Amino acid sequence: MKLLSIIFLILIFTSCSDKIISTKSGLKYIILEKGKGITTKVGDEVFIYETTSYRNGTVLYSNYNSTLPVKVLIGGNQATEAVDEGLRGMKIGEIRELTAPHYLVKRKSYPENVSPDSTLVIKIKLDRIERK
Repeated sequence: MKLLSIIFLILIFTSCSDKIISTKSGLKYIILEKGKGITTKVGDEVFIYETTSYRNGTVLYSNYNSTLPVKVLIGGNQATEAVDEGLRGMKIGEIRELTAPHYLVKRKSYPENVSPDSTLVIKIKLDRIERK
């Protein structure tokens, strides 16, 4: 019985361990929850929920508690490079946590609470895809 319990715990812990994926640009992400259906690609309009924070957990922006997701055209320069890249290949319902170096979250202007040199953590949930 103890052996079965130990095996069960090992299976739980190994299946819960998230694999960090690193891209050539320096973006790192973890898939927190797998999605279903078609995958996103450049040219898709997607609707997302997003929370952006510093690595210490201080939230800078979030629409997770909103009933309205944000619409983004992948490859359309409508989001930071980190978000645009992080959205590619996602499936509906998928949740990713991105760790984005400062050069992938550059903006034309910065809100008072955002330092232009900060690495940011961005949690994205893909709500739906509109393909034209």
